[in-house]
Amino acid sequence: MNELTLEDLLKKVSEYNIKDLDTIKKAYDVADYLHDGQLRQSGEKYIIHPLNVAYTLAELHADTDTICAGLLHDTLEDTNVTREEIKELFNTNVLILVEGVTKISKMEFSNKQDLHDANTRKLIMGLMDDVRIIIIKLADRLHNMRTLQYKKPYKQIENANETLEIYVPLAYYMGLYRIKCELEDLSLKYAKPDKYKEALDKRIELENNSKRILQEMLLNIQKVLNERNIPSEIKIRLMNTYGIYKRLKNGEKTDEIHDLLTLKIMVDTIANCYQTLGIVHSKYNPLNEKFKDYIYNPKINMYKSIHTTVFAPDDRLVQAQIRTFAMDKVASFGLANCWMSNLSDANQAMQEELMKRFEIYKSLVYISYDSKDDKDFVELVRKEIFASKIFVYTPKGERIELPKGSSVIDFAYKIHTDIGNNMVDAIVNGKSVPFSNQLENNSRIKIIANELYSEGPKETWLDFVKTEKAKRCILEKINK
Repeated sequence: MNELTLEDLLKKVSEYNIKDLDTIKKAYDVADYLHDGQLRQSGEKYIIHPLNVAYTLAELHADTDTICAGLLHDTLEDTNVTREEIKELFNTNVLILVEGVTKISKMEFSNKQDLHDANTRKLIMGLMDDVRIIIIKLADRLHNMRTLQYKKPYKQIENANETLEIYVPLAYYMGLYRIKCELEDLSLKYAKPDKYKEALDKRIELENNSKRILQEMLLNIQKVLNERNIPSEIKIRLMNTYGIYKRLKNGEKTDEIHDLLTLKIMVDTIANCYQTLGIVHSKYNPLNEKFKDYIYNPKINMYKSIHTTVFAPDDRLVQAQIRTFAMDKVASFGLANCWMSNLSDANQAMQEELMKRFEIYKSLVYISYDSKDDKDFVELVRKEIFASKIFVYTPKGERIELPKGSSVIDFAYKIHTDIGNNMVDAIVNGKSVPFSNQLENNSRIKIIANELYSEGPKETWLDFVKTEKAKRCILEKINK
């Protein structure tokens, strides 16, 4: 992208919000004045950075206060402006967002690791205060990663690893797919440049060799959808470079990766999603074990879609992702879809959606309460939230996500505290197993609970649990 200007930002905002352009221009003018004379390591005027942050937010259709905070997000730390002046010039909400985003590098810490842990905790816990704070931080990190070439090599690697460890999982859990993928690719580019080039070359080769096949499939499916008067749009997507790197690292060959090539098929209704699935299967034979229905079993970040992998021409595997237009917005923008949908109370809706339906919020409640200090908090988040996951099912088919290595006990407490406290038996894939049994991906689990016959949680259970909720519930019951 060429160097952004204020006019670019205002044009982007005007696509969905015309009435507040003067306020956004005012925020830009204030930031430009406060950062006057400051330069980035690239030699550019500093204002270019907050302008890019604000533009990314505008691409998400962010509200006016959020865009203003994006423009002003470094002013409290890097300029002489006061809290009172920001509040007076704008409003309390903008001030709260700017304070939430402000770095804590001026605080006193005994060492760099303590600073990192404290900063990470504040960043993650921003989700519980106002999800917009994290979205601004992600936009901030995205532009910093886009301009990472101006940093010294050791800082490039440091920033890339931190991005993969903290920012990428946050983007995933919030459903910000586009930001997540770009952060992954940029991180790999600087953390492992040789591996990045290898995966990128594979991707370019794959794109060139697959254009004809994918276009042919697109036209074949589109023709039938048109004949049946199903409103639709189909897009071709290739796995991002980081995704290809991970699969190659796991020993897979490109022609074995079932979701490397994708046709995204958007239709108007859920009923037409399933009709479209029949159309796809009538044209191309499915690979049965790769079928996933995320419409009725959404992912932890509320992603919904039908996934089916089919045998395509030239011995290729192609994944079809079938969803409604509304689901596609959620798939691309996650929580920010509340802005995209022009909800009058979008900010409140985002926070309520996070609290009610996003598992990361519930897990953070327990982790924050139980952690002894910042270091312990970060370690618990790594182990439980950002760690590898398994997916298991209740007898009714509800999909449950747990950290890899979780036991039957973790599952029981995930369902309900009383279920965990009153367990008398656990049936995994039709067989009775010990409570210490470590669960495997796609297992089906039934917990039998009976308050009269249960011996209740035992202290030895703590040796077999991974989740903070299970640990805390066990200790509370034992202490009573």
